[in-house]
Amino acid sequence: MSWAPLAVLGSLLAGILIGERFGPSAAVGVIVAGLSVGVIAALLRRSPTRSVLALLAVVLTGCALTQRAEHGRVQWPLAEAVVERADGTITASLVDDPDGTRFTTNALVRIERGRLVDPESRDAGWRDAGGRTVLVTATDDAAPRLALLDAGDRVTLRGWFRPLDGFDERSRWRHAVAEFAATGFLDFEAPGATHMRVANTIRSVVLRGNDALPPTERALMAGFLLGDTRAIPDDVLESFRSSGLTHLLAVSGANVAFVLALVGPALRRFPRGARLVGTLTVLALFGFMTRWEPSVMRASAMAACAVVAVHLGRPARTIRVLTVAVTTLLVIDPFLVHSVGFQLSCGASLGIALFSAPIARRMRGPEWLRASFSTTAAAQLGVAPVLLPVFGSMPLVTLPANLLAVPLVGPLTLWGLGAGAVGGLIGRGATELAAGLQLPTRVMAEAVIGIADAAARVPFAIDLRAGVVLGVVVGVTALARHRRMLRRDALVVPPR
Repeated sequence: MSWAPLAVLGSLLAGILIGERFGPSAAVGVIVAGLSVGVIAALLRRSPTRSVLALLAVVLTGCALTQRAEHGRVQWPLAEAVVERADGTITASLVDDPDGTRFTTNALVRIERGRLVDPESRDAGWRDAGGRTVLVTATDDAAPRLALLDAGDRVTLRGWFRPLDGFDERSRWRHAVAEFAATGFLDFEAPGATHMRVANTIRSVVLRGNDALPPTERALMAGFLLGDTRAIPDDVLESFRSSGLTHLLAVSGANVAFVLALVGPALRRFPRGARLVGTLTVLALFGFMTRWEPSVMRASAMAACAVVAVHLGRPARTIRVLTVAVTTLLVIDPFLVHSVGFQLSCGASLGIALFSAPIARRMRGPEWLRASFSTTAAAQLGVAPVLLPVFGSMPLVTLPANLLAVPLVGPLTLWGLGAGAVGGLIGRGATELAAGLQLPTRVMAEAVIGIADAAARVPFAIDLRAGVVLGVVVGVTALARHRRMLRRDALVVPPR
């Protein structure tokens, strides 16, 4: 395996962390330095010096990208309004689906323009807001109206600006520059972009097809299919968290594979080039449907890299695809390093790529059991370095709970997606048919809920200290085994 992609990714991560340490800046000097070092590396012949200079250029690139991203958060046309907590009106488009109740609703919006209230003239003119992202906290009559909207919708809100504070400050890693406390809902428009209208239409069809399900199962299917967990009851969410099954509610590579499997027969009718374009279009459309959650971004980027590699006749190993995909995403958005969802998604993928096959080879039993156990165990090994520091512990019941639940989630997602689409298309005039289509969905969803509830009652977990000790033991064992294999190989005399 070539270590070059991993070295590039490591250098980029180092540059991102250095950029955060230096703080906001236009980073003109860093950009010039990075370009200069990169040009010098390109002009040199293959040598260790060339490799070092190339990696240094990547470090400088990561540093510049991060500093500029931080600079965009503090330097924008309405920055003074945030400091002064000024009253105003904004016209914005929703970045994601609003989350809340009829009393309080939160949503990330991208401001197109803002108008501040001047204490003297009482009304200032509209200003271009530079497309910055703001966290809207809506109350009063704005809350219930905002809660009914979808990502991509355009709104006009009245309220006041204020800095991000407390728990809301985590939104800075989603590029939020401030908070806007909205008290008035003035206007609304449907998305202007065609891709958002198409994505929202397909999304509503799939969700409407699940209307025949009971409320909890319907909310759970929204999580399985689209990663939308807003309507899932708190006790059910807690059961999934306590049993280590929360990842099932995040759209990931399995969902992307199911979607490509559904459209595959239609795409295969087209020429090779058109098939590639169609596949990439489906991936992008699915990303907009699922609101580009971090796990969706990782899965879609990996799928795109894989299909492009196959199209070029150069299929790549999973680790290489993962490395290229993660590097590309971090170049686009260096703040992803702080997303726990992104870390978990990458960790699970890396764990499966590294450990799934070795675990399966050392197991006995039927193929389906070895494949399920090895994949689940490898994914848990991959996410452990994230779960233990962030949450302090990892449930011991996670592995058996996943072994029981994961085999159900595949058919549940595939059937629920197909039945939801069909049920949504036939409309309300055939409710009995839609309910019949969703009967297998209901049975499997209730089974998954039962597994999560039963597993959540098991009190045992691995804490951080035990996890560190276990990690050291596994690492030392792997290193010792690797050394023994090297010594064996050294005794083998190659044939003449």
